[in-house]
Amino acid sequence: MTTLPNDSVFGRYRILGLVGAGGMGEVYQALDTRLDRTVAVKVLPRSLASSAEARQRFEREAKSIAALSHPHICALYDFGREGETEYLVMEYLEGETLANRLGKGALSLEQTLRFGVEIADALDKAHRQGIVHRDLKPGNVMLTKSGVKLLDFGLAKAFAPAASESSTEFPTKAALTQEGTILGTFQYMAPEQLEGKSVDARTDIFALGAVLYEIATGRKAFAGSSQASLISAIMTREPEKISSIQPMTPPALDRIVHTCLAKDPEERWQSAGDVAKELKWVAEAGSQAGAPAVVVTRRRNRERLAWFAAAAATLAAVALAIALLRISRASAPRTWSFLPPPKNAAFEVTGDSCASLTVSPNGHWVTFAAKTADGKTSLWLRSLDEPTAHPIAGTEGATFPFWSPDSEHLAFFAAEKLQRVDLKGAPPLTIANAPKGRSGSWNRDGIILFSPDTNTEIFQVPASGGPAKPATKLDLKHGETTHRWATFLPDGRHFLYMAGSHGAGSSSEINAVYHASLDSTDTKRILEARSNVAYASGYLFSMSKQILLVQRFDPKQGRLSGESISLVDGVQYDAAYFRGSFSVSETGVLVYSTGKGGPSTRLQWYDVDAGKPLGASFGDPADYVGASVAPDGSRIAATILDPVSGRSDLWLMDGSGTRTRLTSGTSITSPIYAPDGTRVAYSRYDPHGTTIFVKPTIGGRPEQAVYQSEAQVVATDWSRDGRYLLLNYSKVGNRTKQDIWILPLFGDRKAVPFAATEFSEQGGAFSPDGRWISYISDESGRSELYAAAFPATGQKLQISSDGSLGGTWIGGDRIIYGVPDGHAAVVVGVRATPQGLDVGGSRSFPLLPMAMNPSFTADGRRALFGIQQESAEAVSVALVTNWAAALPGD
Repeated sequence: MTTLPNDSVFGRYRILGLVGAGGMGEVYQALDTRLDRTVAVKVLPRSLASSAEARQRFEREAKSIAALSHPHICALYDFGREGETEYLVMEYLEGETLANRLGKGALSLEQTLRFGVEIADALDKAHRQGIVHRDLKPGNVMLTKSGVKLLDFGLAKAFAPAASESSTEFPTKAALTQEGTILGTFQYMAPEQLEGKSVDARTDIFALGAVLYEIATGRKAFAGSSQASLISAIMTREPEKISSIQPMTPPALDRIVHTCLAKDPEERWQSAGDVAKELKWVAEAGSQAGAPAVVVTRRRNRERLAWFAAAAATLAAVALAIALLRISRASAPRTWSFLPPPKNAAFEVTGDSCASLTVSPNGHWVTFAAKTADGKTSLWLRSLDEPTAHPIAGTEGATFPFWSPDSEHLAFFAAEKLQRVDLKGAPPLTIANAPKGRSGSWNRDGIILFSPDTNTEIFQVPASGGPAKPATKLDLKHGETTHRWATFLPDGRHFLYMAGSHGAGSSSEINAVYHASLDSTDTKRILEARSNVAYASGYLFSMSKQILLVQRFDPKQGRLSGESISLVDGVQYDAAYFRGSFSVSETGVLVYSTGKGGPSTRLQWYDVDAGKPLGASFGDPADYVGASVAPDGSRIAATILDPVSGRSDLWLMDGSGTRTRLTSGTSITSPIYAPDGTRVAYSRYDPHGTTIFVKPTIGGRPEQAVYQSEAQVVATDWSRDGRYLLLNYSKVGNRTKQDIWILPLFGDRKAVPFAATEFSEQGGAFSPDGRWISYISDESGRSELYAAAFPATGQKLQISSDGSLGGTWIGGDRIIYGVPDGHAAVVVGVRATPQGLDVGGSRSFPLLPMAMNPSFTADGRRALFGIQQESAEAVSVALVTNWAAALPGD
């Protein structure tokens, strides 16, 4: 292999960078200087083109492949020879390989069917032109925004040495095409391929079956500890049924894959076109069977519930639920379907919308959040008897909805309030204050449990409104910093909730689900989990990473029994919110979302003066928690969340976007750059509180702890003279809620309050001259931006008038802040005078949806925003009726 240097010219193609390398050569991103387009140049190893005969065969094959025109086959543009090196020029694709995606686990059923159809269609097109792939595998399938793209069509066959008759040691490096030789990758090879017999289109169909199996289950169809045992498995064994690994799989998919994997080519599907048709039929049948089946199942369940209640009214509720479950499983079919998003809108299932997908207690309604073309997100309602959904009036920007027990009202959080709306059309009513409401549950006695903020216990309040009082108590000694995801159990007095720590990873014992009661302060730990839970039909639902689990549960005693069962793999899970996107009702209806894979945020530079983006995205997408730009704009310190562990670490990025890790295995907050550009401050959470560190960004010197507290403390700004840090200070039980404190970085480093009232103050920022501090306060009833003199003299003025998400000073004469809908920023002119601070005119500019607070260069001319990224992998919402039919028999 000879790696080509960047900016070198290879033919008419200027090399931009190496993309990847393997047994079949090296692939580079390049610029076609004649057509001014980005292409992929594949340089083939000299060993594959060592003879004139091989080069002639390659040319013939390349011409035939170039004639293939299909939306799911990577286009071949050109081929040539530079010196002694053969090369191909192909379509440049952005995305990830299926192999990389499968490293995160199985895909959803909808994705399995969709990608399977696309792959099969592409194979069918090639087969009709006499081209057999011979090495179909996840590594040769690229996932892009427009669907799958098949790579390396027929290239191995084209370069097969004409004289060789022996098998190769490593199939991935092989290029043998004659009878008696092996070509391909072992796990996906058909028996006739392993035996060195002639191959045809049905050989690709076997590989397609192996790929479909892996997409649906996350496991390879055949495995072995050695090449010999792997070959034996392919030749003699049948893989475990997909439905035994993924219980929600329709039997038809099992049949399709089983037929693809038949040992005898005569018993397989005889064309890839037939496989595509079968997969399309499964997808379409599932969708058409969805809504009517829901109605039938719901009516049957109601009839059975009434009969059993009359015949055995004295039985325990759990016994009744189990009896109903058994009858339902024995007599009602399980159906599944996919709910389409509204026209010209897209599902929102992460961030503040991670809990938007709900099913009503009566199993008749589903809610979800959707973003329309204008960038606005609201809650939508769909009856399972109707084919379309409609937005719920008054819910723009609403989050974390939950149902009344009669399924006639919906509660949610919006404008820092807990609100409720009558679904018959009445406007929303306010129930209680909730600055950052996270979850809620409503019982039949008209009591609501809710989490008013991210770092509080759970409160209870009458559904009609009134004073809220704590229903749980944080165990500070154990390291708990949040209680959330309360859910009432059937008796309306007992409930479940998750206790956790923002500073703990997903595997920490601090994260657990507890059983509690409105009538007692006693709690019982029932499950270690960093997840929401739900109860239905005698089972407890919970998440483990992206797997939805169920386990038998006694709701009154709070006792689990039996083994947990994996119900669905690939369910969307938002690690930052500790929330899986699923909901279930006692009527047997289950909804869940899948498909939002990959990093959620991209970084984007903005020109503040022009109010528009600067160029393309910066660096690679990731789950950014926060970022801080060095004063001169040359470097960026960023906190990135690991979605698997739930921890966040500090990274340093240079001007090209290349990242270097500065911490490992920790859980830290957003960093703040020092004015001299050589250090960053950040907070690290642990079970005992918070420690603020200052870490040099050059020279590799160790970090230094500058402050410790039992409270949750976050550094928000650094004074320009380097002497002070501004802190968000929050301690459970404090009368003053969230406050602004000041930490001197000299002397004894004793932090002192700056703004600590009965209201919530947060997001402090120093003015460039150090004489003023801006911050957010809800003293007016909603969050507004204020500026107060520093040191404190009592001078204070209000900057915003239409609500504010947070703000900061830019340059020496402006303040910028975000407005509540998150779609615009306002820049206000300010001028310091001997008498105080004058506020001048303002202007606004539009923003893309933000995922984190922006950071600015010292001159205020450029800003770095974290933008919520649209995933290349489409979001799917699955609907399952009679989900219990997928469980193993009793």
